[in-house]
Amino acid sequence: MPTLPPGVPPPPPQGPHRIRNLAESFGTDPARYDRARPRYPDAVVAAVAARIPGPEVVDVGIGTGIAARQFRAAGCTVLGVEADPRMAEWTRRRGIAVEVAAFEAWDPAGRTFDAVVSGQTWHWVDPVAGAAKAAEALRPGGRLAVFWNADRPPQDVARAFAEVYGRLLPGSPAHRRWASAGTVDGYAMLCAKAAGGIRATGTYGDPEQWSFPWERTYSREEWLDQLPTTGGHSGLSSADLAKLLDGIGEVVDAAGGSFTMPYDTLVVTAATAPGSP
Repeated sequence: MPTLPPGVPPPPPQGPHRIRNLAESFGTDPARYDRARPRYPDAVVAAVAARIPGPEVVDVGIGTGIAARQFRAAGCTVLGVEADPRMAEWTRRRGIAVEVAAFEAWDPAGRTFDAVVSGQTWHWVDPVAGAAKAAEALRPGGRLAVFWNADRPPQDVARAFAEVYGRLLPGSPAHRRWASAGTVDGYAMLCAKAAGGIRATGTYGDPEQWSFPWERTYSREEWLDQLPTTGGHSGLSSADLAKLLDGIGEVVDAAGGSFTMPYDTLVVTAATAPGSP
């Protein structure tokens, strides 16, 4: 698995972690979020679990516990850290311990862990302060592993989605995202920022990037169910959201009622120096 190249510049101050209101907007409907958001390949969890010195894991931005449940199924014990009290309470009710805090301000209180992980969340954390906080909480040889499900939409689907957003929400982040699909790799930039933050702390070995390809076929109902859980949609009025869902639904109908989304789960990971034998 490749080591990321050096020389990544520090992330700009206008990074997503500065937009706290958006970062903490996903808890409006935790049940939908948990139901609709994709899981992670079991191979991702297995690869991380195989490279940590013990089973104790902190899940940053645990949300509804999607990744946490997968790590528990692999034999780990998981403590969540979550900025949104609504998400934290929903997940606690399902038997996972969660502490409410922005990760940069979280207090490990002298505790140490074998891994700090973050699924689909690390871009909401300051990459340098977050990596430093993780190092504070890690045992010698412990590992930070942050990962994203990077979708690679078919070009015809991306163009059709971009047309709908351009008509209904011109200039919105979602419009720009679909219009640039295939030309701008936002996930590569997220990985580069994460690696740069890890290097800036001076406390880890060289970060590596792992990639796990997979795909999921979405029905019309499944795609429309998850759409409101993605960034930038929670602030829409009910009328605007309804128009958007109708337009996107027509695109999926035109594709035959379903489409297949290729994904790469991208992992940026590094370990702290091991302790003395």
